[in-house]
Amino acid sequence: MKDIKAYSSVLDLIGNTPLIQLNRITSQMKGNFYAKVEAFNPGHSAKDRIALYIIEQAEKQGILKPGDTIIETTSGNTGFSIAMVSVLKGYKCILAVSSKSSKDKINMLRTMGAQVHVCPAHVAADDPRSYYEVAKRLHSEIANSVYINQYFNKLNIDAHYQSTGPEIWEQTAGKITHLVACSGTGGTISGTARFLKEQNPEVKVIGIDAYGSVLQKYHETKQFDKNEIYPYRIEGLGKNLIPEATDFDSIDAFIKVTDEDSAHAARELAKTEGIFAGYTSGAAVQGLKQLSEEGVFDKDSVVVVILPDHGSRYMSKIFSDEWMEQQGFSDQEAEAVEKVHYVK
Repeated sequence: MKDIKAYSSVLDLIGNTPLIQLNRITSQMKGNFYAKVEAFNPGHSAKDRIALYIIEQAEKQGILKPGDTIIETTSGNTGFSIAMVSVLKGYKCILAVSSKSSKDKINMLRTMGAQVHVCPAHVAADDPRSYYEVAKRLHSEIANSVYINQYFNKLNIDAHYQSTGPEIWEQTAGKITHLVACSGTGGTISGTARFLKEQNPEVKVIGIDAYGSVLQKYHETKQFDKNEIYPYRIEGLGKNLIPEATDFDSIDAFIKVTDEDSAHAARELAKTEGIFAGYTSGAAVQGLKQLSEEGVFDKDSVVVVILPDHGSRYMSKIFSDEWMEQQGFSDQEAEAVEKVHYVK
């Protein structure tokens, strides 16, 4: 009898995501473009990497013990990944989630067994109702709990330094010239950038930020400007605080994208490349377009854009015609989703 070829659990599937060449959506751009598609992780996002890495490091250090409770703040993807790892490792999971998170994400968190606290998105980071403060309060109240705190946890960077960076370097045979990635907590872009620049300091790293976020201005001036802050819709991108999990020195520049352009870019990505990716991925693609228009790339550029999550988490948002219309985003006829025809 032949040996059974099987993985011991879904955790064995984290990482080693594919690099896929972009052809149609980049047809008018100079350069060679590739997408690092993180939706191929079992939890459908790049956050699987940090969830497993941070939890296993906490176990090695004796911080996490059997039966403990893991608490985290999340826009949804990190929470799902932590809940998934917690299920398999036997931890309780409590998540403080931004109200900006889609209903799809919140339902997925509950399905994975997490206790979810939905907190108002448009309040200051130090407001007791913010998801940062709610997570801190729950941690102080619940015995034997560990607060992951991805925004200020340097292991967030290390997870991508150890995995995403080396994967991209190997997959491009060291030919990468530009990395384009969204910046929220900053772990993905920082860890990946740090590794790539160690291999070749000439690699340019460009972060995608949102209008309403403070990251770009802080990178350029080292000043936190609260006047930059206002509500925006993209999840998992930008910040109203300065996360310590962002290594600003490893990032060469930031560019900002709008909610509307990012939503349409995600829909276009599905219709041109067959890649069903999320809102933040749409922001990354929109950033790619804007950088191309600014002449950042040439015919010899080898550009890798990280697409952090899956489109299934945004069915009630950017992939809903009704939601797009409610936001005033439905004026781009060429990108409209084909209507459903009911046979009577």
